[in-house]
Amino acid sequence: MTALAFIALAAWAAVLVLPWQPHRIRERLESDGTAGRLDDVTVLIPARNEAAVIERTLAALARQGAGFDVIVVDDESDDGTGEILARLGAAGASHGPHPFALRVVAGRPRRAGWSGKLWALQQGLEHVERPLVLLLDADIELAPGTIPALVGQLRRTGASLVSIMATLRCETLAERLLAPPFVLFFKLIYPFALANAPRRRTAAAAGGCILIAAEALQAIGGFAALRDALIDDCTLAAAVKRRGYRTWIGMSRSVRSLRPYDFGDFWRMVSRTAFTQLRYSPLLLVATIAAMLVVFVAPIASLVAALVDARSPLAMTAGAGALAAMAAAYYPTVRFYRLPGWWVATLPFAAVLFVGMTIDSALKYWRGTRAEWKGRAYRAAE
Repeated sequence: MTALAFIALAAWAAVLVLPWQPHRIRERLESDGTAGRLDDVTVLIPARNEAAVIERTLAALARQGAGFDVIVVDDESDDGTGEILARLGAAGASHGPHPFALRVVAGRPRRAGWSGKLWALQQGLEHVERPLVLLLDADIELAPGTIPALVGQLRRTGASLVSIMATLRCETLAERLLAPPFVLFFKLIYPFALANAPRRRTAAAAGGCILIAAEALQAIGGFAALRDALIDDCTLAAAVKRRGYRTWIGMSRSVRSLRPYDFGDFWRMVSRTAFTQLRYSPLLLVATIAAMLVVFVAPIASLVAALVDARSPLAMTAGAGALAAMAAAYYPTVRFYRLPGWWVATLPFAAVLFVGMTIDSALKYWRGTRAEWKGRAYRAAE
């Protein structure tokens, strides 16, 4: 156990000293609240059963500026989303000029071989005529002036794709326990500094908010090029980067997720794509579980063993050192989410839950279900 704790210490120390600093939150983009003309932007929103949030999402768009288009694809909703969109569209038409033109597209049944979100986006793309497309999830609220900030970042960096990892809700116990680790794990798998480097193969995007040049989207073959992808955001970024375009990803408090999560919601969200992330490989699954247990659990076990046996100073050193390095790596994310510093101590427990979600994802796949989300099941055979 002491040896495993030293391995964990080495792993966390490596995270802290790597030149690209994956644990830190250095890639930031915040709005200054300034609205502007957005005549070259189309906002494309896929919406499936989003009645609880869609009005708030669209209201936030009204504070971005003027001159842009908004296309919402109602993806066979059965919760009243379509009725809300019809009412908002009629209200805009009857009350004269609006900051943006809203167009609602009634989604057709999902075509075989397509994921639901990408099929909805493809249907919306058919109506896009402007050079920039903002792919926005229906539960994402933008602070005033965020779209102009995204456009400015795209032009400053010379990128063709700019993405923001939305700030998740962090109010309930489940959200506080699981949302910050989710962000940390994503950044460890896809270091933002590497994803933003043109000569690095690492590519990443966060699907809730992606501004992409229509030229780059057309160059990769549109959404048809990734039609069956469940991790569609990173697949899109990888395809764009392979074509020689630059990409940029960062974090922002100006891009906020409205979706609440309890423990069950979070479990379903992670298990939906966890085994996909591992390429459906049993070997990678076993390796991931082993690695997670070593880096998150072994330090605690070593420390407990040292406390039980006072003659084990080496175990004490290994366990305490690994936990301290782990806390240092987690602290920037905890601070970003405005949680107390001592909250870093919850990371090992959250990691064990993520291990359970990953195992559940694999079990579902082996039972024949590749993923389930919003009432849709994707069979492993697909």
